[in-house]
Order: sequence, then structure tokens, then C-alpha cells
Amino acid sequence: MRQAVWCSVMAGLFCALPGISQAPGSHSAPAPIYRVTVVERNVDAVNYQYRSGPTMIDFRGTVLLSEAKGDATVESERGRTEIDAKFEKLAPATRFGREYLTYVLWAISPEGAPHNLGELVTNGSNKAHIHVTTDLQAFGMIVTAEPYSAVRQPSDVVVLENRVRPDTVGRTAPIQAKYELLPRGQYTWQIQDSLANGVANAPKVSMNRYEAIVEVYQAQNAIGIARAANAELYAPNTLAKAEQEFSEAQRLEASKADTSLIVQSARAAAQTADDARVIAGRRKQDEQLAKTEQQLAAAQQAKSQAEAAAQQARIDADAARAQAESDRAAREQAEADAAAARQRASQADRVQAVIVQAPPPPHADRQTAQTDMRAQLLERLNGIAVTRDTPRGLVITLADGDFRGATLAPSASGEMARLAMVAASHPGLRVAVEGYSDTAATAERAAERANTVHDALVAAGLPANMVSSRGYGDSRPLGASAAENRRIEIVLSGDPIGTLPIWDRTYSLNRK
Repeated sequence: MRQAVWCSVMAGLFCALPGISQAPGSHSAPAPIYRVTVVERNVDAVNYQYRSGPTMIDFRGTVLLSEAKGDATVESERGRTEIDAKFEKLAPATRFGREYLTYVLWAISPEGAPHNLGELVTNGSNKAHIHVTTDLQAFGMIVTAEPYSAVRQPSDVVVLENRVRPDTVGRTAPIQAKYELLPRGQYTWQIQDSLANGVANAPKVSMNRYEAIVEVYQAQNAIGIARAANAELYAPNTLAKAEQEFSEAQRLEASKADTSLIVQSARAAAQTADDARVIAGRRKQDEQLAKTEQQLAAAQQAKSQAEAAAQQARIDADAARAQAESDRAAREQAEADAAAARQRASQADRVQAVIVQAPPPPHADRQTAQTDMRAQLLERLNGIAVTRDTPRGLVITLADGDFRGATLAPSASGEMARLAMVAASHPGLRVAVEGYSDTAATAERAAERANTVHDALVAAGLPANMVSSRGYGDSRPLGASAAENRRIEIVLSGDPIGTLPIWDRTYSLNRK
């Protein structure tokens, strides 16, 4: 019969299994998280000679478990390398923290990639034996304390490492373990402290029973670590499967079923839980990467929008400057037109003063008086705008450029004000505003402009009964130019100036 061992090493880990007593007075206050820091070291990798027969290699304990030791027989065969290793003085893994329940033998490639070779199950004398194979040709070996045997990365609790013997057959090289291939502190989670005061009173169990208990605890440990890695969120189906397998292991343990069935179910639960942990880690990493990419895309979009807004602002600023320049030029032109209008008005006023102060014409006959008045009025109107003396009367022409649509330009409005003042000072004059166009289609616009001039003269003080307006369309063209035919003619006529232009005269006919 195998030697019985104390189950007290299991006490206070997670919960009491059937048949394992727990001392009274235990409590469930949160226990601290145990962490062990190991200084990095170089482990020698051995390239075992192919089919050269078995060779020996030793294991030495690290500062964490200096009393531990072991040796292994390694033989490179066709398609595999066989390892038969024995260890002793492997103290319970729980000495490094309640999260550590077992030991695992690892093969480390020269590049630092770890390979889980298997679990070291100690007996009552703290000895362990393992016979495994690997597909690696060159590798080093270490032993670590782990929370469960199905882990995929070694923890930082390295308790043994291989040591090349003088008679070891093979070439050696140091392993440069990469951080991303050999992470540390990955399997730590918050557990409940149920350590009893009466651990010494715990019952003894057989080695088979001990092994089953350890495997069940490892499965529960693996599920707890998977939960701590957010497997419930990122890998719920895989975690649920692990919990079902763990429940089956608990059921078998409670019914004291065959040890092999308990270990089989517990190891399946631990392996599935570790799958859930790995899946959760990858999905969480993918989620963080997607979130980072989304934030980067949002930042790039915001940058593009800001650049577009800045470009639009520059365009708006350029347009505003151009509009300001245009307004300034228009204002300067309007001021120049107003100054010219004031100058012409001043000249007209001076002419009017001269006319008023001048003595009555010495001419006795009416025609001579009308001719003199016509000449004076023509001179005065030329101070306002270019005026022609025609048989129809004195004619002032407003060109197409004097209008903005049907509205008078500012400079033309000033001229109409001066014209109204001059016409009103000569009672008996008639003012006719005539609108002309270049085509029949623009006749209506010509009539509208004539009415605009009519209204401007009346608004400037010219009596309404002295002024009339009418549109003549294209009935009286001046020439072939459209711009020349689009015009407004203001005709001043009446008894005060007669009907004879000053450049014309009458002739006497003598009969013979």
C-alpha cells in the first residue's frame, strides 16, 4: 500500500471537499496575493546528439528551493526525444503562495519558447518521477510552481533548472529567454483565506486520494484564474464547459469514485479553463486594439475636419477681404462722384448768380429774348450734364451705365437733383422724360427707367405738372449700337426758350 500523506497542505485553499475536515473557527477574510520575484538567469540548452544513446543531465535547486535536486536521462530517438526525470525534496508548492498547487517540468528552446512537458506529482516523501517525450532537439529544462498543470506559460517561481554534467553528451548554448515568451506573474488571483487553526487534526489520506484532491483544487484554481481574466465576458461558452467538467469532478470526488475518473475530469476542467483564459486574453487584446484603432480613426477624422474648417476659414477670410476691398473702391467712387456733383452744382450756382445779377436783355423782340434765355439755360445745364440743343428742346441723355437695373446710380441721382432745381427756377418750362430701348423685348425696362427719372425729379422739388414720362421702346434708334440705343432722354422745352435752337436762325425771303 502506498504511503499515506497528510492532506493538511490543502487546508484553507478554497473550500472543504467531502472527507477533508476544516478546523472550527476558520474565517473568509480576503487573503493577500502572494507574489515571488526571481532574478533572470541564463539556462543552458543542450543539443542532444541524434541517436547517440542516453545521456545524463542534472537539476539543481534555485534560491527559492535550494534543497531540491534531480537528474534526468535524455535520449534523442527518431522523431522524438525521450526524457526520464526524477526529483526529490520538492516541498509542497503552497509554500510559495496559496495559488500554487503543483510543479510543472518545462522544455525551453534556445529562442526562449516554453513547452509544458508535464506535471510533477510528488509522493509522501516529496519525490516525483516523470517520463515524457518532446519533439525538440535542442532545449533546456526548468521546473516551476504553478496554480494548475495545464498552464501554457511558466510562472516566475522557478525552483529547479538543468545543469550540464561533465559527461553529458551534446553541445550546449545559453538560452536567451525573451520576455514575451516567458512572462512572469501571469497566474495570480485573489483567494479566500480559510486556513484552520487545527490543521494538524486533518485526516490522513492515501496517495491516490491525495492526487485526486490536488487535481480537483487545480481545476478550481484554473477556473478562478480564468474568471479573473474576464473569461465570463470574453469566453463564456468555454468557461461554462470548464465549470461543467469541474462540477463532474466534484461529483465524482463526493461519491468517492475511482481516482482515475476524478483526475481525468479535473484535468479536463483545468485545461478547458486555461483555454478560456487564453481566449479571453486574446479577445480582450483584440478589443483594446480595435478601440485604439477606432480612437485613432476618430482623431484622424477630427484632424481632417479641423484642417477642412481651417481651409474654409481661410477661404472665407479671403472672400471677406475681397468684399471689403470692393466696398472700399465703391465708397471711394461714390465719394468722388458726389464731389464732382457738388463741384458742378457750385458752378451752376455761380452761373445762376451771374444770370440773376445780369440786367435784362436789351433785345426788344421776343425771339431774341428766348434765344438768350435758351443760351443761358444751355450753359447752366451743361454744368450738370452734357446737354444738346435740338429743335425739340434742350436734351440731356442718361446712358445705360447710369442705371442699376431700373434704379438710378448714385451719381445720376445727384444730377437729377440739380436738374430739378434749375428747371423749377424757370416757370413755363416743360420737362419730358423719354425711355428708349434697343429691342422690343426691353421696351418695358425703358419705360420703368423713365418713370424712375420722373419720380426722382418730382422728389427733388420739380412740380409734378411740369414733368411727364413715356416709354418709346425701339421706335427711335440712334445707331447700330445696342448700348447707344438704350437711353433716357430728358427734354426741356417751352415758351421761355422758344423753339429755335441757338445754332439756327430765320431767313427773310424777298419777292422780285
